[in-house]
Amino acid sequence: MKKEYDLAKMKKRKNPYAKRLKRQVTMRIGVEVIDYFKNLSEKIGIPYQNLIDLYLIDCVHSHRKPSLRWVS
Repeated sequence: MKKEYDLAKMKKRKNPYAKRLKRQVTMRIGVEVIDYFKNLSEKIGIPYQNLIDLYLIDCVHSHRKPSLRWVS
């Protein structure tokens, strides 16, 4: 191995996996939910959007389904 490499001569290329990692979407989320995750993110030290993403990933892996109760 060389002691130093000249990175200026390297060819640039895009990450081929970047598009598969995350996709930007627009969602309508209640103020209560956003406030909850923002407060939690301050305590934990993770950005709230990442925290929401981690929670949703956990729901996917555990096959969690919402319990809906309709008021008549």
